[in-house]
Amino acid sequence: MTTVTGTFVDITTADGIADAYLAHPDDGRAHPGVLLYQDAFGVRPHLTAMADRLAAAGYTVLVPNVFYRHGRSPVVELPEFIDMEARPDIVEKVVPLMEALTPELTERDAEAYLGWFAHSPVVTDGPVGITGYCMGARLALYTAGTHPDRVAAAAGFHGGWLASEAPDSPHLLADQITAELYFAHADEDPSMPQEQVHRLEKALSDAGVKHRCEVYAGAHHGYTQSDTAAYNPAAAERHWTELLALFGRVL
Repeated sequence: MTTVTGTFVDITTADGIADAYLAHPDDGRAHPGVLLYQDAFGVRPHLTAMADRLAAAGYTVLVPNVFYRHGRSPVVELPEFIDMEARPDIVEKVVPLMEALTPELTERDAEAYLGWFAHSPVVTDGPVGITGYCMGARLALYTAGTHPDRVAAAAGFHGGWLASEAPDSPHLLADQITAELYFAHADEDPSMPQEQVHRLEKALSDAGVKHRCEVYAGAHHGYTQSDTAAYNPAAAERHWTELLALFGRVL
């Protein structure tokens, strides 16, 4: 089994310092870079464990605290097990953070994260991959559309509002994307209703983007997150299979 080195690093952005978790194989070699975008709950032990698993497959994985403008991780104190129904106060804390992260700020921050990859000795030259969860799926789509020369593969899992009618909906960037995409929706996810699933699929197809979109039956919003009540082990393992296959083909 591949030994992984995990540490925390600081990344200089246009607006300050973003703290981030970095994981890579402990073999003294450079590996393809993967940007892992968090869900709304932020960088925490579950996400660092996901980064470690991905790194063990042969990648250098960066998990930035995308809420860094509001403080270092953990920006919001969380219980070990997150149950939104039992803890509605968590929603009240994270929603304003999500709303403050505009597409413009996302693009600017992505420039810093991708620039860090370009100068890191543990990252190979060339385009990178992205995977995003919940709100991170939106960030992945935005980044693929605004930095097409740097992103070769992007995936999103149980993302919400990926193809809304808002003027800044991320699906509107489809004609700028050159990466191969994979998006896996939850079929019990009110934040990604069928009309948006179809709208995203049509936008990508019309733009000629190489992609695959699937709906995981019986899965809820957040199905990959083992420290939440939404976790679905079968769907989570399916996500790993598809994600590693995508990166294996492209990176």
